Amino acid sequence: MSAAPSGAAPPPAPWPRHAVVTGASRGLGLEIVDLLATAGTRTLGTARNAAALERALAGTGGGESSAEAVAGDLTDAGHRRRLRREVRDRFGGALDLLVLNASTLGPSPLPALLDLDPEDFTAALRTNLTEQLALVAALAPALRAGQGRIVAVSSDAAHGAYPGWGAYGASKIGLELIIRTLAAEEPELHPLIVDPGDLRTEMHQAAFPGESIDDRPLPAVTRPFWTWAFAQPPEAARGRRIRAQGDAWTLPDRAAPDAAGAS
Repeated sequence: MSAAPSGAAPPPAPWPRHAVVTGASRGLGLEIVDLLATAGTRTLGTARNAAALERALAGTGGGESSAEAVAGDLTDAGHRRRLRREVRDRFGGALDLLVLNASTLGPSPLPALLDLDPEDFTAALRTNLTEQLALVAALAPALRAGQGRIVAVSSDAAHGAYPGWGAYGASKIGLELIIRTLAAEEPELHPLIVDPGDLRTEMHQAAFPGESIDDRPLPAVTRPFWTWAFAQPPEAARGRRIRAQGDAWTLPDRAAPDAAGAS
């Protein structure tokens, strides 16, 4: 993996200098890593498939990537400990940004709730909810030493009650509550919920097997949003929920429950 050019200036604050992005080998996660790497952010990308992750990250940042692969499964406590060590060793123990993008859809085709195997439901909750919090806990000291940004990628399925999406939606609404609670409990952490909108990704295709999803935009459609979001002061977005494909990206007064464009 090629590193950023020697002596390259770090991106100006408040843009994050160091980041960890999960689910980084494809889709939205890879798009975020590419944006960060292009800006000079030193990024650790993680995903389960080591070979796919290495190939994907090698092409980020225009081939002069500041992204490095740390393959593993987030449900594995050993992998979370390794990420904590990597952040300590590579970033001096200070982490500006954690993007919680990795998730599982569950069985495909999507079953109705009463047809859902309890083990599949438990697996979705573990991957999309329990282990997300475990990763935040593992990296919390480094986040407190850095900018403390946490971005949780959610979904309109958390609020939409769509047939077949019950397990996934339940896990995402649980994740949103965790993020809002962290914002209330941890003054040094600055968590943000982002609904990226419908995208043409492998996971979205798995939700509609045999159907075309060519009418959905590619993850690159969200790039202007991320460019805007990472340039905002971290504390301004604490506890907010913003739609990346929404009409407006603003951070209003804390009296308002949600950011403009939120659902």
